[in-house]
Amino acid sequence: MTTTLPHGLTVTARVPASSANLGPGFDTLGIALGLYDEIKVTTTASGLSIHVEGEGADDVPWGPSHLVVRAIERGLEAAGVWADGLDVMCTNVIPHSRGLGSSASAVVGGLSAANGLAAKLDSSFALSDAQLVQLASEFEGHPDNASASVLGGAVVSWSEPASITQRTYSAVRLPVHPDIHVVAFVPAERSSTSHTRGLLPELVPHRDAAFNVSRGALAVVALTQRPDLLIPATEDMLHQGQRASALPGATELIASLRSRGIAAVLSGAGPTVLALCTEPFPQDFKDKAVADGLRVLELDVADGVSTS
Repeated sequence: MTTTLPHGLTVTARVPASSANLGPGFDTLGIALGLYDEIKVTTTASGLSIHVEGEGADDVPWGPSHLVVRAIERGLEAAGVWADGLDVMCTNVIPHSRGLGSSASAVVGGLSAANGLAAKLDSSFALSDAQLVQLASEFEGHPDNASASVLGGAVVSWSEPASITQRTYSAVRLPVHPDIHVVAFVPAERSSTSHTRGLLPELVPHRDAAFNVSRGALAVVALTQRPDLLIPATEDMLHQGQRASALPGATELIASLRSRGIAAVLSGAGPTVLALCTEPFPQDFKDKAVADGLRVLELDVADGVSTS
């Protein structure tokens, strides 16, 4: 049985950006970044009103097909509640199609806003973090970005078949070492995840798979206890080299940063480059990146989505 929410309930979800893979952890490792979108939702008597400000405002549909709206409706359904109408205000800061998890953040923000509305009516309607990870990952098809935005910190995520047509998605949060901070280099051009994923081969050599298993395990140690191991822990043989032809600028920047002893990786499918740092970032490198047209964002590792 579905319970209708009263009119005039308001909730704001604040959801962090994320980066996936972190080098060797393809579709598994992720990290939440201190760059936030906000979604304010109010229940109304009827209809749908949506307004978008900031990143992507001119590119996304302002209607029922908007990803945030679809996520809100899915979250309400999962919580067992409904709204006669919705007023949705999206304030976007996370760059779109740059490898910073903007679509996952939109989904997590919409689901969390719906969850916040349901919880304001009755705490017994609230969804758990595990449910939010599952629902968000169903939208995404993989849990790395979505689980990072839900749980915060760094995450290890995985999936397994639940039935012929469904998968179960899970994740655990890792406590990131306090010395680690992040610098993101964001280019003006966008990248298509489907295109760069299409560059990856169906089969890989056993030695490359074994290499990434060792580095993925080491990445967990480096992120949580031994940041001095970040350089070897972020080496990869499965996806970054294969995407290099489509992302020459990112590939060159990663090589330059790593030659300076900075653990740089492709952020998700790119084109953003992420540097995991324990020392102040070199000013000369920052100045050159800005001169080359990149946005340089110095970011904290973030907590997960919050509602108020």
